[in-house]
Amino acid sequence: MTLTPELLPWIALAGALGAAARYLLDRWCRLRWDDRFPWGTVIVNLLGAFLAGLVLGWVLTGYGDPALGVILSIGFLGAFTTFSTWMVDVAGLAQEGRWRASALHLLGSLVFGLMAAALGLLLGMDGSM
Repeated sequence: MTLTPELLPWIALAGALGAAARYLLDRWCRLRWDDRFPWGTVIVNLLGAFLAGLVLGWVLTGYGDPALGVILSIGFLGAFTTFSTWMVDVAGLAQEGRWRASALHLLGSLVFGLMAAALGLLLGMDGSM
């Protein structure tokens, strides 16, 4: 996947859509479940990891357009997922003395994020998509 100057407006547009999608999904999670655990961040990042793997597999197999892969992965998914919010959530839970929830969020997101990305990659490279 190659980043070219011509793709920058499309990446910016996709980034705006990804940020809006993250906000809406996180808000939906907050309305659905209590705020004691950051479920919105977890769901956004796991879904984003899965989709990033899917896009990568789709492009690597030659089924997907590399330019679209750049727009989706850097633009939409780059803005959709959020490393900084994950870290702030982990630190906030620890600061509240909720060490188990903090560790669960840190390690669970890492392990399940890797698994989601690997699953997306496998499905994206399957060729039946």
